[in-house]
Amino acid sequence: MAGSTDTTQRPIGLTAPSGIDRAAHHRLDEAWLAAAWSHPTTRVFVVSGGQALIDDTPDGRTELVMTPAFEAPVTETHRYFLGTDEDGVSYFALQKDSLPGRMDQSARPAGLREAGLLLDPRDAGLMVHAVALENWQRLHRFCSRCGERTVIAAAGHIRRCQACGAEHYPRTDPAVIMLVTDEEDRALLGRQVHWPEGRFSTLAGFVEPGETIEESVAREVFEEAGVTVGRVEYVASQPWPFPSSLMLGFMARATSSEIDVDGEEIEEARWFSRDDLRSAIESGEILPPSGISIAARLVELWYGKPLPKPLNP
Repeated sequence: MAGSTDTTQRPIGLTAPSGIDRAAHHRLDEAWLAAAWSHPTTRVFVVSGGQALIDDTPDGRTELVMTPAFEAPVTETHRYFLGTDEDGVSYFALQKDSLPGRMDQSARPAGLREAGLLLDPRDAGLMVHAVALENWQRLHRFCSRCGERTVIAAAGHIRRCQACGAEHYPRTDPAVIMLVTDEEDRALLGRQVHWPEGRFSTLAGFVEPGETIEESVAREVFEEAGVTVGRVEYVASQPWPFPSSLMLGFMARATSSEIDVDGEEIEEARWFSRDDLRSAIESGEILPPSGISIAARLVELWYGKPLPKPLNP
């Protein structure tokens, strides 16, 4: 499999070490949380609808808009402790119905698909944690055991039912995403039904109950493209809170090459050599995966270097 040091060393979006200790042992310590909240070094940002405010700095960086706790908007319950850094600074996120306005008008709202590419590892890690909690909190307000409304506990990491005593935790759905190659070392890329014309990417799908991740890779590839696979090699994982997934990335070797798409999820799938892919991208025939998704990195690991750009964008 072709590769290059530069490509294999380039980090995958949202996976670089954030330098934040989640300090989970403090989540049930109300006295500690209260002290941390009132500390002058504590920093707070608002998350709403999967977005937060980001701002460009004079030195060319982009950062989360954070304030001291005493300047933060008031909220009674939706206050989530995210952790501390090596200097002892505590970080909290506040879930609100809308993002606060800014007097200087320089900040802008952004979701993770944009912000994840711009923020440094610390801010990206804080934002992905906050967005995942917000998504879960909004969708799981009632007890799945008895149907009563639940309350927030553990600094945003538990919802507790006061009627039956059940505790509910943030869910993470494992999903596999894989680049399949054949005996000629061609890559299998597919286009989902709802994607724009020309958009191709790796195949992916959710792990089913009682299934190993290797079985999931083989099942999804066969269901979507009619191709059977043998060897499966794990590459890396990526948090993907859209709304609650953990992407598990793999390289897989096909044991058959005839394509038979399901027509429901995948409308079209093709084998690409490296020359095929380069020509198709440069001509604008296809749009490769891009952005923060691990899909682009899986393709680049096989391609051996960053993907080319269209010659006439």
